[in-house]
Amino acid sequence: MTEAGSRYDLLVILGATAGGKTSLAVQAARQLGGEIISADSRQVYCGMDLGTGKDLAEYGDIPYHLIDIAEPGSEYNVFTFQRDCFAAIEEIRQRGSLPIICGGTGMYLDAVLRGYRLVEVPKNPKLRQEFALLTDVQLRERLTLLKPQQHNRTDLDDRQRLIRALEIAVGEEAPGDQLPLPQINPLVFGLRWPREILRQRIALRLQQRFDEGMIAEVQGLYDRGVPWEKLEFYGLEYRLIAQHLQGQLNYNDMVQKLRSAICQFAKRQETFFRRMEKKGVKIHWLEGQGDAIGEMCQFLV
Repeated sequence: MTEAGSRYDLLVILGATAGGKTSLAVQAARQLGGEIISADSRQVYCGMDLGTGKDLAEYGDIPYHLIDIAEPGSEYNVFTFQRDCFAAIEEIRQRGSLPIICGGTGMYLDAVLRGYRLVEVPKNPKLRQEFALLTDVQLRERLTLLKPQQHNRTDLDDRQRLIRALEIAVGEEAPGDQLPLPQINPLVFGLRWPREILRQRIALRLQQRFDEGMIAEVQGLYDRGVPWEKLEFYGLEYRLIAQHLQGQLNYNDMVQKLRSAICQFAKRQETFFRRMEKKGVKIHWLEGQGDAIGEMCQFLV
C-alpha cells in the first residue's frame, strides 16, 4: 500500500452507508481531475436506483463507471467486479485522469486493494442438485469448512446466496485461470461519523428515498419480470419492501425493520473495514463532521 508523499495512481474513498462518500468523491474528482468507479454490489443493476442510493444527480459532469451495467436478476459478483474495476482503472489512466474508487462493499474493495486471486466459477447444475438435498445447516457447515471466515452474513442467512457461495467456494478449490492483476499504488481514505449521527443520517436518507418513490421502484421491478425471490436476494430495502408488497409486513413495521437493518449493516461495514486494516490496508480516516475534502487535499500535497 502506498503512503502519503509517495506516488499514488488511485484514490479510494470508503465508509459506511449514508456517510456521504459520493459527495466527497465528486469533490475530489473535480479538484484532482478524476473519474469515479463505484464499488457497490447493487448499483451495478439498471433500474435499482433509490433502493441502492445511486444519487446520480450528485455526479453532475463527473464521469462514473460500474453503475447501471447489469440487468436486475442477473448475477454480478466479486470476480466480475474485480475484472471490471481493473479494466476501468486502465481506461481512466489512458485518458490521463485519476481513478477514484468510491463505495462501501467491503469485499469488492478488498478484492482490488489486496489483489484477491480469483477464478471465474460458472453455475454447476450437478452440484446444485446435490446441494438441494442438504438442509441450510448442512450447507453452512460445508461453506464454513471451505471458507472459515465469512465476510457477508447474507450468504449464510439466505439459502439462494448460501448455495451460490458454496458453489463458488467449491469451484475455487479446483485449478483454473486467474486474472492477471495490474500494479496499483492506492491511497485509501475512509469517511466516518459518530455512531448516533450516522444513525440519524440513515433514518433521514431512508425517509427521503421513500418520499421519492422507493416502494414504487420495487413494484416496478417486479412488474417487469424480476420475481419476488430475486428481489429478496438483493437484501435490505428490496427484501423488506418485497415482503411489504406481498402483504407480509405492514408499512410501519417495514420501515422500522428496514431502519434497524440498515444500521446493523453499517456496523458490519465498519467491522469489515477494521478487518481490512488489520490485514494491511492503510486507511486514512476523515471526520464526516469536519472539512473532509480539505483534510484530504492537505494530505495529498
